[in-house]
Amino acid sequence: MNMDGDAKRGVMTAGGTIVIDAKEMHYKELNKIIRESILSGAKNVLLENVNGQYYIGDGIKGDDITITVNGVPGNDLGVFMDGPSIIVNNNVQDNIGNTMNAGKITVNGDAGDVIGYGMRGGRIYIRGNAGYRIGIHMKGYNEQIPVIIIGGKVGSFFGEYMAGGVMVLLGLDNSEESVGEYFGVGMHGGAIYLKQKIDFSKYSKEVEFLEANDVDMSFLKKYLLEYAKDFNLSSEELIRGPFYKIVPSSARPYAHLYTSAAF
Repeated sequence: MNMDGDAKRGVMTAGGTIVIDAKEMHYKELNKIIRESILSGAKNVLLENVNGQYYIGDGIKGDDITITVNGVPGNDLGVFMDGPSIIVNNNVQDNIGNTMNAGKITVNGDAGDVIGYGMRGGRIYIRGNAGYRIGIHMKGYNEQIPVIIIGGKVGSFFGEYMAGGVMVLLGLDNSEESVGEYFGVGMHGGAIYLKQKIDFSKYSKEVEFLEANDVDMSFLKKYLLEYAKDFNLSSEELIRGPFYKIVPSSARPYAHLYTSAAF
């Protein structure tokens, strides 16, 4: 792509980084420029003045690509993404990481609803709070383990119908309880880790509450250290226990609703 000819499209280069000014740019045009830049060999893309544009980073492949977003991206950030890293220096809206396959999304703020829906792999790290229905239908794929870590609190239906992967809720900077109602409803796979105890009445009947053991903490440590580094937090404080583990009590939480007929 001839970058010199794209000045009118708000595109320039700076030290090997493609810089795109997204101010008042339609999301289709923005995503077209992002894809063209990456296809032409760009490994670092910086988006300035983002304000609600949808689908940023969707379906993009390549584990050596970084997209940095200054502003608030719209819904469906990183949908079907397969490898790149997206860094958002603000809040994000809904549906980020939907069916994400690999890569990492780092959010230096709060997130909306339905984060990581059907997520198959990769990591989503959120520094602040997140909304409702986080991690629903997370499942993993083959050897991939999707991971979501949230620094603050979340709304209701956290881990709804979760089938695989790992979620960690840290409850940082919050004196109040970090989860809403209907926690883990229909959960039949994966694991959720909490850094604080919560009212057991908010749990669904399909999950069990345990204290994380040494094996759990050994697994979590690498993700927590990465999270601490990304957000410039104390790693020692972050990995200090105890942590609590929530797992499904059955792989078939609704088996009792079905009957088998005898023929």
